[in-house]
Amino acid sequence: MRAAAWGAVGVLAFSFSLPATRLAVRDLDPTFVGLGRALVAAALAAALLAVTRAPLPRRADLPRFALVGIGVVIGFPICTSLALEHLSSAHASVIVGMLPASTAALAVARAGERPPRAFWAAAAAGLAAVLAFAATQGAHGIEAADLLVLAAVALAALGYAEGGALSRTYGGWQVICWALILTAPALVIPVAISAAAHGVHAGTTEWLGFAYVSLISMFLGFFAWYRGLALGGVARIGQLQLAQPVLTLVWSALVLGERITAAMAIAALVVLACVLATQRTRRAQPTTKADGGSPETSAATRRSGPRSHAARSSENTTTSW
Repeated sequence: MRAAAWGAVGVLAFSFSLPATRLAVRDLDPTFVGLGRALVAAALAAALLAVTRAPLPRRADLPRFALVGIGVVIGFPICTSLALEHLSSAHASVIVGMLPASTAALAVARAGERPPRAFWAAAAAGLAAVLAFAATQGAHGIEAADLLVLAAVALAALGYAEGGALSRTYGGWQVICWALILTAPALVIPVAISAAAHGVHAGTTEWLGFAYVSLISMFLGFFAWYRGLALGGVARIGQLQLAQPVLTLVWSALVLGERITAAMAIAALVVLACVLATQRTRRAQPTTKADGGSPETSAATRRSGPRSHAARSSENTTTSW
């Protein structure tokens, strides 16, 4: 229950990301929105790591943190920001509905599992439904913006799968904090160029959208999401994402006044059914208590021998978040 609760909080936080991004890019440049949010979150992450005196990650894990950064700090934000200049939040949410299946696919590949053919058939059917939706909604078939959202889904799945695995050692909040710190230097120049070229003049509503994606979508939401993944496993907790497109459709209608068409609703339901099928057909794997601070893990580790510095830090610092 604790894992599901953390995961549900993360999904609720992320469900407003597309509408908030859509608000922000009305006045602000998509590059500034997509990458600038990470710089704001990185400043908060640096302060938190300094206050808690968190130890540095192990050098061997740095490439894995880089994958998280590429996926959820850079890839998903910039791709969706660019896409939402041309697509409605509701339209994009249908495509993002493939995220749970994509995350599960990367999780099984990373774990070396061999799911049955039905798993891949269901995932392929969901992708086909998304492509059919995109092809019939655009004036010229599948648009470049649709492909950007698909790329965002693939990159987010990479960041979720790798981040969920790292959270078992470092704790969810440290994973996103270190991913932000490691990627921030590469973002300063493009954000500065964007701000100089396009300015940062926007209305209050647009700045509120930017503030949301910086503080919640890019920072606090991951505290809850990665902790849920660490406690309950990527595949199981990832199923909670099934509710995210539906919530995003609701926010898009209520906040942005976007019209939810029959095609959107039907496509969302078809994708939902396909994603459910991938979860049901995936072979069950033994579940391991993975939270660094849990009594079960601590006891098991004490029996098996000494732990790494990062693992000890996880036990000491993650239990309060």
